[in-house]
Amino acid sequence: MATPLPTPAEEFTRRSSGEQAALYIRRLIFDGELRPGNRVPQDEVAQALGISRIPVREALIALEREGWVTIVMHRGAFVTALDEQAVRDHYELYGLIYGFAVERAVLRSGAELGPELKRILQELQQTDDPTVISRLTLDFHGRVVDAAQSPRIRVVLRSMSPLIPGNFFEQVPGAVDSEKRGFAAIVRAVAKQDGERAAAEYARTMQAQGDRVVEVLTGRGLLDPPTDAAAGRAAATDPRSAS
Repeated sequence: MATPLPTPAEEFTRRSSGEQAALYIRRLIFDGELRPGNRVPQDEVAQALGISRIPVREALIALEREGWVTIVMHRGAFVTALDEQAVRDHYELYGLIYGFAVERAVLRSGAELGPELKRILQELQQTDDPTVISRLTLDFHGRVVDAAQSPRIRVVLRSMSPLIPGNFFEQVPGAVDSEKRGFAAIVRAVAKQDGERAAAEYARTMQAQGDRVVEVLTGRGLLDPPTDAAAGRAAATDPRSAS
């Protein structure tokens, strides 16, 4: 590259070398330092992070699975445009997993879960600080997963990586309000011991966040043009398209 890569943020230092590299490369792509079609400079990434090339290669394999890069034998890894439907699927899968978790949590934890989630929601509603909101969101999800008492849910969630590098609520406009509304609906359903309704609200919340992520990635030029099916779906869910 013509210019040196930017210095990694503090958040990178608390991860394994492979995780550091994957997050750093996502950040380079998200911030436009690397554009679709660009070759990922593995030596420069390793130098910027102070690591060997081995974890960088491991990170690129993981990023290829996620759709961020394409590895070409004997040529290297190249940034690819993300697929819009895959991004939407990513967040809808989160909705399905957390929806499954909250149904199990209601069934297995009885009335104990409701007050815990309500307390987190009250803290969430009293702040607009993205850092605090991120912490409370993770706490909310964590309480649901703990209450579900299912190790398999944890295994599935560990296999999924965030698409947005850094603080989600700083990077995605409207995500804070969407999260607050969604969590409030989930808490109401849990309070009524209605696991099916809570699962539906989780799915709706995650779908809404996925739609917002698509807008952000589109604005940054990181998505392929939508397919006819995706375009039709977006039009159908856009209230401005109603006559």
